[in-house]
Amino acid sequence: MTSQVRIAIIGGGIVGLTTAYYLKQSGFDNITLFDDGTGQATKAAAGIISPWLSKRRNKRWYTLAKLGAQLYSEIVATAHLSSGAYRQNGTIVTRHDSEKLAALYELALQRLADTPTMQAVEQLKPSEIETYIPGVKTPAAGILVTGGAQIDGTIFLQELTAFLGLKIIHEKVNLTATGQIDGYPVFDKIVLATGAWLAEAIAPLGLTTSVRPQKGQLISYQTPALSINTPVLMPEGEYDYLPIVNGVIVGASHEDDQGFDLTVDNTIINNLRASAGKINPQLANVAPTSVRVGTRAYTPDFAPFFGQLPDFKHIYAASGLGSSGLTTGPAIAKLLAALIIDSKIELSAYTKPITEYIN
Repeated sequence: MTSQVRIAIIGGGIVGLTTAYYLKQSGFDNITLFDDGTGQATKAAAGIISPWLSKRRNKRWYTLAKLGAQLYSEIVATAHLSSGAYRQNGTIVTRHDSEKLAALYELALQRLADTPTMQAVEQLKPSEIETYIPGVKTPAAGILVTGGAQIDGTIFLQELTAFLGLKIIHEKVNLTATGQIDGYPVFDKIVLATGAWLAEAIAPLGLTTSVRPQKGQLISYQTPALSINTPVLMPEGEYDYLPIVNGVIVGASHEDDQGFDLTVDNTIINNLRASAGKINPQLANVAPTSVRVGTRAYTPDFAPFFGQLPDFKHIYAASGLGSSGLTTGPAIAKLLAALIIDSKIELSAYTKPITEYIN
């Protein structure tokens, strides 16, 4: 009986919450989620869901990312999420070199052939990009993928949490040496969706991991109201430019040497401001209205991983999602939920064995 299976999920970001979603869809309703929210990458993120033009050679990553992008439409429809949480407003990617742009367009057409989620692709002149995104000035041409989407991590989590009606305990918890949560009754299944904090989470089990933290910062501006259909811009050589209801977000940074530091770094903020001014000259001398800071999780091979801990069969873990976590997160969650239901499912098309990352 699924209702009698007690499940704990540690971590309330994109993986933790969507794992709860898929478990609930499968009839599991005795789920407790633990989340202290510290430095969470999802809450700090304004993500771009558009993996199809990536030239990363990691086939497992692309398979995950492609699946993750596809899954959002079902989640959004089922949970009745708003356009503030998720919207398919298109993505524009620019290239300064015409040959590189032509190669990227060819790649887009190849992937469009078997990826309905992309919807359509179109080449754009600089003037056409500027028409799509008011205020932007670009010397480079680009490619529009109309199926590209945008997610606000904070709003997405709030709305999905409300839909699920989960029991959430807002505190930091620790595992015992036997793989239970210290101070709580025994759980039948435990999911570790702790991101960059995985090493700390599994230390009581006598395990270590190669996961490292990466700091990310982004800035927001208030601008004249933009349409919810205004595309995201991914300009070559600059930070990403994401429209929101009453402004834009610019970012995010990738800082490998800051550990778990969540303080705002003015040097990075100045770099973000300089990039914003190049993309939209109207922002050149305008102060940002807010700053977000979060901590991503990375592995040495820049690949996400997930699965069942070999010596603790009731514990499942996922980490290493990096800057594409909002894209791969739902796919990882769906597969984790499937693994909890049937431990024999095959994951090799999506991830290396978990023992490659946890020792």
